Amino acid sequence: MSTPPTPQSLRQALRERVVVADGGMGTMLQDRNPTMEDFEGHEGCNEILNVTRPDIVRSVHQAYFDAGVDCVETNTFGANLGNLGEYGITERIFELAEAGARLAREVADACSTPDRPRWVIGSVGPGTKLPTLGHVSFAELRDAYQRNAEGLIAGGAQAILVETCQDLLQAKAALIGAKRAIAAAGTDTVLIGQVTIEQNGAMLMGSEIGAALTALEPLDLDLIGLNCATGPAEMSEHLRYLARHARIGLSCMPNAGLPVLTADGAHYPLTPEELADAHDTFTREFGLNLVGGCCGTTPAHLKAVVDRVRGREPAERDPRPEAGASSLYQHVPFRQDTSYLAIGERSNANGSKAFREAMLEQRWDDCVRIAREQARDGAHMIDLCVDYVGRDGVADMKELAFRLATAATLPIVLDSTEIPVLEAGLEMLGGRAVVNSVSLEDGTGPGSKMARLMPVVREHGAAVVVMCIDERGQARTAEWKVDVAARTIEELTGTWGMRVEDIIVDTLTFTIGTGQEESRRDALETIEAIRELKRRYPGVQTTLGLSNVSFGLNPAARIVLNSVFLHECAEAGLDSAIVHASKILPMNRIPDEQREVALDLVYDRRRDGYDPLIRFMELFEGVDTAAMKAGRAAELAALPLWERLKRRIVDGELENLNADLDEALTQKPALAIVNEVLLDGMKTVGELFGSGQMQLPFVLQS
Repeated sequence: MSTPPTPQSLRQALRERVVVADGGMGTMLQDRNPTMEDFEGHEGCNEILNVTRPDIVRSVHQAYFDAGVDCVETNTFGANLGNLGEYGITERIFELAEAGARLAREVADACSTPDRPRWVIGSVGPGTKLPTLGHVSFAELRDAYQRNAEGLIAGGAQAILVETCQDLLQAKAALIGAKRAIAAAGTDTVLIGQVTIEQNGAMLMGSEIGAALTALEPLDLDLIGLNCATGPAEMSEHLRYLARHARIGLSCMPNAGLPVLTADGAHYPLTPEELADAHDTFTREFGLNLVGGCCGTTPAHLKAVVDRVRGREPAERDPRPEAGASSLYQHVPFRQDTSYLAIGERSNANGSKAFREAMLEQRWDDCVRIAREQARDGAHMIDLCVDYVGRDGVADMKELAFRLATAATLPIVLDSTEIPVLEAGLEMLGGRAVVNSVSLEDGTGPGSKMARLMPVVREHGAAVVVMCIDERGQARTAEWKVDVAARTIEELTGTWGMRVEDIIVDTLTFTIGTGQEESRRDALETIEAIRELKRRYPGVQTTLGLSNVSFGLNPAARIVLNSVFLHECAEAGLDSAIVHASKILPMNRIPDEQREVALDLVYDRRRDGYDPLIRFMELFEGVDTAAMKAGRAAELAALPLWERLKRRIVDGELENLNADLDEALTQKPALAIVNEVLLDGMKTVGELFGSGQMQLPFVLQS
């Protein structure tokens, strides 16, 4: 009698050797010529055959096991809300999934021996409903996928494969549903996610492979990979990206090439030998753990793959994960190579009057416009806060997160004090969001906010912002800030399984513009806290709600103080800032005295007869932002032509540039102007950039 394998044996095999799965299912079933009666009138619903024609389904599994594969996928690709909904039989999700897994399990057990176990992978297809487009709610889709996974587990599947994912939010719903089913069953079921990249290099919704990895890997998958849409040739570069960056195992199940239309229908041209060649290369170069085939692949294809790669030890990889967040479209790393990570602050009902009024009047397009303007201003992420007294925060968050999910290309920081509001946002975003914030404000015990919030954060794979607040209040000294941050980091990594690089600590700053003695050192204490925190936890991220430091000063003074303070924090190790990026100046554009007095204010350098706060306020008395701009324009206009042109390059100043160039062209040829003046300006830009006085956004302006 054969010895049935255990789920652990599949997990162990994936670690130790390349495991080979089967190929296409649908075409194999159609070759058996099922009748309309076999489909119970539901033409094309292959999952019905699990009940009406188990002999046909078993024969397909047997053909693949005879070819030598290690595991087969269940005939359950369409046993989901979208597909079965088209036939009006969604109540049969569990039944058809369980039947499909049971059939595959029976054949696998019959083919297994003590030294050659065979396994069953439960297939979970995408369905036809895309939550990012509003076809169905996240919760309804997640719960339906959970029933699907429960049926597969009950039938004996040792792995759940969420495959052919076209919408990251759909993939997350399926994977979270599967995780809930696995937890409820108490099994050690392997969880795999495979996305489908079209010929244009992105998923159907426009997601690049980096966005997919960033969004899905934190859901605690065992493997991530690609299947369907294309042949292996078109998958190569996407697999290369996964091999370089994924912490987890990799899988690949390509079609038998790109289909060719013939008089007899679609033909897949890739030969068995060519599929074997591809997997030979992929396993050696990219360290794949699981290989197989998708549309158009047959037992002959998989026999060639088995003969070539089965039993091969997975090639060793040295992945370089890049901690970050993602929108539906793109990955954004938390560490910017040449700049701080700018988190746009204007999509905040408490901090932006324009955004708040648009939200209150339900001018949603204006809210989206404000968010998108921040991207043009240089933001890398968008802070979204809808909290406002008297409003239904859940409804507002659903409305705006749904719109921003597709209208904004930047990742979202969900900012709220209310857990239901944060959860509503997470259920709208296919990318990886950041949740702002967690703290030790009421401890970590049962009933604390952290104990209630973190299960939601972890289930959705979000990163978090940590506020330096504990039971005593908001930390003011560097020692207090670091102590709170350290305790919170240890709680998040130890109890909740967060990676330290996915934790963003806001060391908090308060205004230094009031003159009150207790606030004089707040900026300095914040800088020192950042420096010490980065020393203790080099992998942790840091951020600041930057504009708090200048609260109470006039707008012109705030721009200068915020810019100087940001520069000093960045020098101490600050990674990101919640900021209005267009209102930050590079150090070279701030007049010397303003910069020096701002530094004295930040570092509390008072002395007899000199108070930097008083002097700073004197410098900006009667000065507004328009006056600052006019002053700079007048200063430029007073310079000689060639010096003026160079300064325009250095400052990234477009206004009146054309007029200056027209004048210059009357004196020198265009090439001479470029070589002698404009390139000289760019040389200065390079020197400022190299010395840290100018960040990348300003270089790009230049």
